Amino acid sequence: MIMESSTPQPQAHTPRPTTDQAPADPAAADEALATQPIGYWSGLVHAAVTRRLRDEMARIDVTQPQYWVLNQVKYRPEAPSRREVDEALTPLADGPHEIPRVVDQLLHRAWLRTDAADRLHLTDAGEAARVRLRELATGLRAVVHEGVSDEEYVAALKVLRRMAANAGADVGAPRTA
Repeated sequence: MIMESSTPQPQAHTPRPTTDQAPADPAAADEALATQPIGYWSGLVHAAVTRRLRDEMARIDVTQPQYWVLNQVKYRPEAPSRREVDEALTPLADGPHEIPRVVDQLLHRAWLRTDAADRLHLTDAGEAARVRLRELATGLRAVVHEGVSDEEYVAALKVLRRMAANAGADVGAPRTA
């Protein structure tokens, strides 16, 4: 006769089933999406949204990095130096020389000015341009988000943030509202 122990036995760790990675397929059926590579889809979205935004901005002779600089100058607590703007935005830029060139372009357009301490400030024309660009970006956001609820969007970003962290990116701690 075998006696059962009343002491709980440790549970064996059952590994989570692994989903096979399938080749990227833009026409994959919904049932197959779990097998699709995140890098393909996140890259596709990044490229498509960036291209669309830059195309729209080009129609009014403005670039996305110019918009970044205008926002950086507008939303800093104190007027930034060229170096501070460059350090903040170069990680987003297409190379280490892009942001200094953009600052020069905006100074030439008189959308930025410098003060006696060589700090950057928006001019009235620069603020008007920034507001127009904000409206353009908001309109494009509505087009890109068509058919996607705020809840779905938040869920997608949470998943992407988790995956980025799992892949080793420093995503920081989420802020609570």
